[in-house]
Amino acid sequence: MYSEEIQVRTGQREAVVDLTDSVTAFLRPHQDADGLLHAWVPHATAGLVVIETGAGSDIDLLTALRSLLPADDRWQHRHGSPGHGRDHVLPALLAPSMSVPVLAGRPAWGTWQSLCLVDTNVDNPVRTVRLSFLPG
Repeated sequence: MYSEEIQVRTGQREAVVDLTDSVTAFLRPHQDADGLLHAWVPHATAGLVVIETGAGSDIDLLTALRSLLPADDRWQHRHGSPGHGRDHVLPALLAPSMSVPVLAGRPAWGTWQSLCLVDTNVDNPVRTVRLSFLPG
């Protein structure tokens, strides 16, 4: 198994960050190998998704999350920014881990699919993502 952590700057706003370039760079030394890419976000307030980016789907996702998880005072978990409790519910809807098949050193996702980090927690501007490659 090969593994490394990458740092992702999400800033102080809700974000969907495309990890495709980071995944491609991580897999480059394994360009002929088949196996499994596993991504893990060791945070209680972020998740991973496979989604189309660049055509507005990432913005639509954030809009849907705002509707499902409003940033208001309904949440029991209340430290941090107003509505921060919703950030702790996010990983129940968007898992903190994702596995993707790798064929000949490339993720086997479909056309328009990208692995993205989703972060609604404006109190944490930098996130860690652990990428692991398990050769088959």
